[in-house]
Order: sequence, then C-alpha cells, then structure tokens
Amino acid sequence: MFSYRHAFHAGNHADVLKHLTLIATLRHLMRKSAPLTLVDTHAGAGLYRLDGDAAQTSGEATEGVLPLLAAHGSRSPRAPARPDEPGATDAATEDDALQDYLSMVASFNTAAGPVRIYPGSPFLMQRLMAEPARAAVRDRLRLFELHPSDSRALQANVAQLDAGRQISVQAQDGFEALPALLPPPAAPGGSRRALVLIDPSYEIKTDYTRTATTVQTALKRFANGVFLVWYPIIARPEAHGLPRRLKTLAIQAQRPWLHATLSIGQPAADAAAALTRDKPRRPGLSASGMFVINPPHTLAPRLRAALPTVLQTLKRGPGQGWHVEEGGGAR
Repeated sequence: MFSYRHAFHAGNHADVLKHLTLIATLRHLMRKSAPLTLVDTHAGAGLYRLDGDAAQTSGEATEGVLPLLAAHGSRSPRAPARPDEPGATDAATEDDALQDYLSMVASFNTAAGPVRIYPGSPFLMQRLMAEPARAAVRDRLRLFELHPSDSRALQANVAQLDAGRQISVQAQDGFEALPALLPPPAAPGGSRRALVLIDPSYEIKTDYTRTATTVQTALKRFANGVFLVWYPIIARPEAHGLPRRLKTLAIQAQRPWLHATLSIGQPAADAAAALTRDKPRRPGLSASGMFVINPPHTLAPRLRAALPTVLQTLKRGPGQGWHVEEGGGAR
C-alpha cells in the first residue's frame, strides 16, 4: 500500500496538467476577498528535489516541467492583482495560465542555475495564499498524507513556513478525513467557500471507487464546493470509468463540470517495438486527466489556450492529444 512515492514522478506531464488546472482555478476563486478552505487529501511531501536520487532515477521531469521551462519559462513571478479588484484575473490574457504556472515553479528556485525544486500542490496553494494581495484574507490549508515517510517530510517542509494554525498537516487518510471538513466554516458575513484536491496514487484499484464515493459524499455535504480530481489514463476499466462516474455525480447534483485530458503519446521506440512484436521498455504514464466539479467559467478557455503549447513541447509519439470538455451550465 505504501510503495508509491511521488518524488519519482515530480514535475512530470501529469503534474503539469494538475498544477495548471489548480493554479488557474485558484486565481479565479481568489478574486473574491472571502476566505477559502483548501484541502489536499493526498498531499505527498510538498516539495521535491529534481536533482535527488528519486527524480533522477525516473527522469520524468525531463518530459514535463523542465522542457516547458526551457522553452517558455520565465524566472520573473507574475505580479498578482488584488483579489478584490474587479476583473483581476479575467483582465489577464487567456494564455496566461501556462506562464503563471511556470513562473510559480521558477519562484521556488534561484534566479540563476538549474531548476532543482519542484513544488507540489500544498506549496503551490500556500504560495498563492501568502501573496501580498491575498495574505490578509487568511485562507486555511488542510493537508493529509498517510505515507509515513512523506508525511514526516511534509511536516518538516511546512514547519519551515512558520504559518501557524493557517496550515494543518495530519498523517491521516484524506478520503476519511474530508467529510468532517465540509461544509467549511462560515466567514464573517456567512459565506462558505472551499476547494478540494483529490489526487491519490491509484496504486490499488479501490482508490477509483473511493474517489468517486468521497466526491459523492462531499457533494451531499457541500454542493457549492470546487472539487478537483486527478486520475491516470491507463489500460484499466476503473480508470476509464472514473470520469464517467464523476460526470454522473455532477449531473445528479445539478452542478457544472469540466473534464480535461493530456496525452504526450507513446515513445516512438516503444511504438516501433510494438509493430515488430519486440518487448518495449516500460514507458510509464503517458496520459492523465483532471475532472473539476463547479469549475470557474474562466478555466476552460485558459486550459484550451495553454494545452496546445504544452503538447507541442512535450509530445513524443502516437496517441498524443489533449481535450477539454465541459457541461452543466454556468455557475
């Protein structure tokens, strides 16, 4: 159960899709000055060394964030707009999402030299919470990680932020912990706002069912929440069935939804081996998806603008492509 370590996969193409979607969603939600409760059910270690043994063993960042930074990156972080400024996020161009993501990753590294640090979802969310225009709002971040080693690393990494009670880290099953956090506490004035990221490793088949069941329960407790689900696109019935099940849940709850996928394709050498019946090397994950319930209306156009550039940079062979579908009407 505890064999999966995200350090081997940090900064790969799946992280690119996941974190593009996460940042673009939060940029929109943070236009409003009301506090957010942010939840990451499978937080991992939070920060990853791309020059460490794990990342170097897999080399997956070399088919993800690293070529994107080399081709399109900037070491100058985006200057955030005030969250209460009308049109703060919408005033930016729609293709801003990719540059925003790359600038955010670059901001965790020194201005000169190679990119050594990749921020996981917890630290991307914390960085957005802590931006000067947002810090006074006092959003809250709730992190869950059950893997013993990653949980300890997450605790140590978060401790360096000196964020006090604004961030909590628990060595607990995020699936089990989430229902108790919903609905979130009411802010002054009565508003309740929450974003939940669910991205288990899916190393065991039951993770697919648990993901859907958790979303179903969460929607019953807080239908207005924004729920982001990452999943791998692999040759397994559960993987293909998950987005269909999530779509059904969104429709039943009468909530809008968005489904985005990115496939960088099969390595050319593996495709050639398949044609000659030779045994190819194990190619690793080539595609993944993000399913968002209650997405902001800005998310689909931003992903549609960003993903063609991502694919053009990362594509490697047959099966490549991207797709963004939405439904359920506007919020």
